[in-house]
Amino acid sequence: MRNVASLLSNYTDLSSLLSLCGREKHRLLGSSIHASIIKNATHFCFESEGTSRNVTVLCNSLISMYAKCGQLRDAAKVFDEMPLKDTISWNSIISGCFIQESFPEGFGYFKRMRSLTTTRLDGATLTTLISICTEPEHLYACSMLHSLAVSSGFDSVVQVGNALVTAYFKCDSPLSSKMVFDGMNNRNVITWTAMISGLAQTQQCRESLILFREMLEVEKANSVTYASLLLACSGLRAIREGQQIHGLIEKLGLLSDLHVKSALTDMYSKCGIIAHQIFHSCDEPDEVFLTVMLVSFAQNGMEEKAFDIFVELVGRGTEVDENMVSAILGAFDVYTSFALALGKQIHSLVVKKCMGCNVYVCNGLINMYSKCGELKDSIGLFNLTPYKNSVSWNSIIAAFARHGRLSEALQHYHRMTLDGIEPTDITYLSLLHACSHVGAIEKGVELLSTMSAAQGMTPRAEHYACIVDMLGRGGQLHEARSFTEGLDVEPSSLLWQALLGACCIHGNMEMGRYAAEKLVILAPECHSAYVLLANIYSTDGRWEDRARIIKKMKEKGVKKQTGVSWIEIEKEIHSFVVDDELHPEAHDVYEILTELMAHIKDDERFTDECSIS
Repeated sequence: MRNVASLLSNYTDLSSLLSLCGREKHRLLGSSIHASIIKNATHFCFESEGTSRNVTVLCNSLISMYAKCGQLRDAAKVFDEMPLKDTISWNSIISGCFIQESFPEGFGYFKRMRSLTTTRLDGATLTTLISICTEPEHLYACSMLHSLAVSSGFDSVVQVGNALVTAYFKCDSPLSSKMVFDGMNNRNVITWTAMISGLAQTQQCRESLILFREMLEVEKANSVTYASLLLACSGLRAIREGQQIHGLIEKLGLLSDLHVKSALTDMYSKCGIIAHQIFHSCDEPDEVFLTVMLVSFAQNGMEEKAFDIFVELVGRGTEVDENMVSAILGAFDVYTSFALALGKQIHSLVVKKCMGCNVYVCNGLINMYSKCGELKDSIGLFNLTPYKNSVSWNSIIAAFARHGRLSEALQHYHRMTLDGIEPTDITYLSLLHACSHVGAIEKGVELLSTMSAAQGMTPRAEHYACIVDMLGRGGQLHEARSFTEGLDVEPSSLLWQALLGACCIHGNMEMGRYAAEKLVILAPECHSAYVLLANIYSTDGRWEDRARIIKKMKEKGVKKQTGVSWIEIEKEIHSFVVDDELHPEAHDVYEILTELMAHIKDDERFTDECSIS
């Protein structure tokens, strides 16, 4: 190193350099600096006053650097060999253990620290310990640390209070967070933001927005506060409030913050709006922003756009992470076998990037293959998944249900419970879909009863709609109507839609009209009510009534969703709708269609002439 003696004589610059190595994970450079310090020990010509103190500061920087670079053993060795330890030394090694999730070692150092009379507990130590309480099972530890903070007089320290507010939310104890927040005499922007964010993340979105209004009376919000607020708007699907917050963000000049842009994009997506302007205004989007954009397109019927963006990102060498892959796999919802080639390419990318151990990516692949008709591949992936969570089990159960394989879906449901994984309402929804596909009415009713009675879950409208669909498919229309009208809750549009579909299948015009009327009242914009009722009239030959329904549909401005056809040519997907003129090669397509129609008519004339002769 150039002029080592000069550098070593300035411990402040050396500590700053070690901090930079830790922050940027430059382990080799950090260890080289450490080696140079040891090699040139004679050059420790620090100022005559406080030499020991300077050595301690330098050692603290080494501990922090090694811990952040994942070298906990080296950090511990520096700590153990330190001639003089201060509170920062203990905080550094404890936080280092927690960074590497070595919690027993971290608490071991904490106990050793507490046993020494020469080292005093401070707020930084408590803040470090409290910040590792991030799971519901850590609630007891969080409560103990809270008690220690109170008994030590640190509960009035703002940083400690902020850490407690955040930790209690993460430990699934929002009431404790509120108690700490209400008891704090001093609050800063971090305190308010922690409370606003916690409320939004625990689905108390309305309370989050109310608290923000209180905050504005005493404190200025920052970009993190606004990002948390947008999360609350997403949860409420509150587009008006979201747009107002968007206006504030623009006014304060915070739109350049990528976290804010990501939160804005997510909010608009949840409200059914694609934020094209925000997307195109971002010159250097990060992984989070790109992930949010992919999800936004996938959730709002623009799956093809999501695929195009993802392919473009991979093509130009953008680093793709697990979250982005998981997001694009979620775009396969409405696509089938034509997208299998793209799905396999994404799977190859997963293997190449060594993402196969990521449970969310694995779950996405299981869903993708089953939706593309490749159930065998879904089963193979599920069996190879090293760690299976409830989403993994739900994915494979849904895959069997999607293919009408009730027996295998039930087998995996029982295996799931034997593995100690609690079924969710999604699990039962998939099982009910499977029962509906094969007409297993008794089993479906039994599962609904198990869900509500044994598991203590409240069925949603989707679960009830499955039962109605099940009964309707089996021809039990009167039972389906009785079930719908006998519920303790007001039947939703989903139930009447399921009953109307069954009436259409069985041509029951009277009950179909009844269900359609109920559906139109609850969802006047729902095109299926008009279309299915028109189909019922068509089946019965009542063409005037059918025309009247179509006219009424047009008068109300309700449009039937356009059917789309896809074809894949040389790995490029082409989509078409009726009377489509938007395709760049539309002129050539119609020209060939005209030629084909001429050939078909010639063949028909030839066939007719042959039959006459």
